[in-house]
Amino acid sequence: MDAAEPTLHVTRRGEGPPVVLLHGYPQTHRMWDRVVPGLVAAGHEVIAPDLRGYGDSDKPAGDPGHRRYAKRTMAADVVRVMDELGHDRFAVVGHDRGARVGHRLALDHPERVERLAVLDIAPTLHMIEHADAAFATGYYHWFLLAQPDGLPERLVGADPELYLREKLRRWSAPGFVFDEDAVRDYVRCFATPEAVHASCEDYRAALGPDLDDDRASRGQRLACPVLVLWGAAGFVARTYDVLDVWRGYADDVQGHAVPGGHFCAEESPAEVLDALVAFLGEPGEPGEGTAA
Repeated sequence: MDAAEPTLHVTRRGEGPPVVLLHGYPQTHRMWDRVVPGLVAAGHEVIAPDLRGYGDSDKPAGDPGHRRYAKRTMAADVVRVMDELGHDRFAVVGHDRGARVGHRLALDHPERVERLAVLDIAPTLHMIEHADAAFATGYYHWFLLAQPDGLPERLVGADPELYLREKLRRWSAPGFVFDEDAVRDYVRCFATPEAVHASCEDYRAALGPDLDDDRASRGQRLACPVLVLWGAAGFVARTYDVLDVWRGYADDVQGHAVPGGHFCAEESPAEVLDALVAFLGEPGEPGEGTAA
């Protein structure tokens, strides 16, 4: 990667049509651990970076306009990675923040993205423009982490492990137990001042330049097929007519709920894998929902 840009930690496995997996908050590429082997076995090359500010990737200090953590900037990071790996076209699968990066990537670089799968989100612009008390309660962290002057850094930084583990517990279905080895890795990567600051900048960008970019893109529809998956027991399922919302942003949309809460790839890996393999198609063949 260009020396002027942050260095991203990237894992790469398998051979075949490339698929980029983008993780969410407050996690790393490890959230895909239970899905990657199946995608590799299905004949895909799987590229799973840690987004800037997360995992073992660089964590630049924020800037006054929060553009360093805008989804447009993170999407450009992914394009640079794929350029370096020699891939002109690829599929993108994103969860949570990674799905928002994927959405922006498909808008800004439609010639690069063959297919897009988004896990357990509605589009940012829709969520903000339809916000109510339930949204503010369920997604309070959007507004807490966007506060200025280092306040959320101080609050979260007082006990980042407690904060992270509570996020995992509250957003997953009751009784679900995460892989402790992965959770320890999430904590290792998150529990530093630089990582906490970077994650706050991510959310400051969400309510600043990301909204500016989304409003400027209003009416621009996704050119690629879109798969939408969401947790049947989660906030997204309770709050939105998910497919109907996404059909306001793309022409070719399919998807369904999977068991569990927000963390689909960890709570329901078999169901997520089956849906992804069908959507991506056998290597050399079109996926479901697309004409040959």
